[in-house]
Formats: sequence, structure tokens, C-alpha cells
Amino acid sequence: MLDAFIIEEIRRREQERESHGPRPQLPIPEPSGPAQQNDTHDEDDAPQRGVVIIDYTIPASP
Repeated sequence: MLDAFIIEEIRRREQERESHGPRPQLPIPEPSGPAQQNDTHDEDDAPQRGVVIIDYTIPASP
């Protein structure tokens, strides 16, 4: 359990942050142009994928 002093200190700091006024909001532009065209992938452009099996067993000596 936290001491009452610590709880009051946390509340006081939160109120100080809020009292400094609203934070400025910068508009974020929507991406446009050729960048959006690159987001779509055709199956023809996708690299070929496969499975590789590596056998690390050592054959037993006769």
C-alpha cells in the first residue's frame, strides 16, 4: 500500500500537467501518390517460398 503522501504527490503532479493547458495538435497529412500504390501486392510479384529440411543426424558407426 502506498503512503498517503505518495498518493497526494502523484495527484498533485497529474493536476500540474493538466493545468498547463491543452497540448497543440499538429495535423498529420494523409499519404498520397505512388506510396499507396505500393501497398497492394499481386501474387505474381510475391517471392516464391518453400521449405528447407536440414538433417543434423549423424549416422551410427558400424
